[in-house]
Amino acid sequence: MSDDRLTICFPLIGEILGGSHVSLKGLLDRLPRDKYRILIVCDQNGSRISRFFEDFEQIPDPVTARRDFVVGQPFGWRKIAAAMRGLPHRAKLLREQGVDIVHTNDGQNHAYWGLAAKLAGTAHVWHHRSDPTARGIRFMAPLLADRIVAVSEFALPAKRWGSLRHARVIHSPFDISATIDRAAARRKLVEELGCREDAVLCGYFGLFIDRKKPLDFIAAVRELGKRTGKPTFGLLFGEAADDALYVRILSSSAASMEQANIRLMGFRSPGIDWISACDVLLVPAIGEPLGRTLVEAMLAGTPVVATRSGGNAEALAPDHGVLVPPDNPGEMAEAADALLRDPVRCRAMTERARENAVTRFSAERHVSQIEQVYEQLRTARSTL
Repeated sequence: MSDDRLTICFPLIGEILGGSHVSLKGLLDRLPRDKYRILIVCDQNGSRISRFFEDFEQIPDPVTARRDFVVGQPFGWRKIAAAMRGLPHRAKLLREQGVDIVHTNDGQNHAYWGLAAKLAGTAHVWHHRSDPTARGIRFMAPLLADRIVAVSEFALPAKRWGSLRHARVIHSPFDISATIDRAAARRKLVEELGCREDAVLCGYFGLFIDRKKPLDFIAAVRELGKRTGKPTFGLLFGEAADDALYVRILSSSAASMEQANIRLMGFRSPGIDWISACDVLLVPAIGEPLGRTLVEAMLAGTPVVATRSGGNAEALAPDHGVLVPPDNPGEMAEAADALLRDPVRCRAMTERARENAVTRFSAERHVSQIEQVYEQLRTARSTL
């Protein structure tokens, strides 16, 4: 390997796999190893996240991460203060490993490692995958980050100062070359469920957190079941990140049995294989920057009904899915029913959606744009 490779550190915390990890792996799998040394820092040896990135060089986090950070909940100033305790140890690791760039991908790591990068004199790429009201992107990133990358225009705050003035939107990477046999995928899922061939299969993909509105999904499926007159299944693919919400999901699922069958399917990868098996993807999320499942459905040919919120409209514009008002499971069910009853409209929409997704969301385009960011930082450091 060339001695002038950039060493890029990707810190990762926790056990729960999500879309951000899938997107990150899509980048790392394609970064040229002769130009970049990829260094994964995990806080738990042998964790699911560690195993997910097992093909890359890994070293342990020198500090045990706190466990009172809940995915989808605000990362406030008190929690930021708590992150300060590991600052010297993480900065020392960056210096000892000769890290050129720290690339962080979620709120907890932004706080933990952004300050450490600043202390170590290491460049920092803040990859923002959350909503524009997050305190970190509004107040910390403009001061700490050398470069800010966001997954959508929606994700960036309206008021931009410091590093935010030069923030760049880079859409997440997707494998646009995959060929998917939706009929075969659906048969496999029908067999697993033990349901009738004419059942309506509705998919939810993602963590079970309040922002993604899994309870609204269940309510929409229940209402759709009343409309279709067919067995209707609400399939929740993902994991719980909030115990209290998970209890409510279980309770709501049990109460929905008369109108619909709700199944907890767990986390499955690659997600697109299971999205392609569904008749419709329902996305009730509020303030979602730009969900992977929307784009994967576009690539798979699965029709999408999503809330007009966050980055959903940005992904589905101008007419690559159906948008409905937020917090309205009834309208979501009505829109899904109308779409499924009109196969000609549905087919035309999904064909347009795939053509658009292939152009906008290719992994090659993502990698090229991220490499431009890295090379800009390489040039900036070489002039110091």
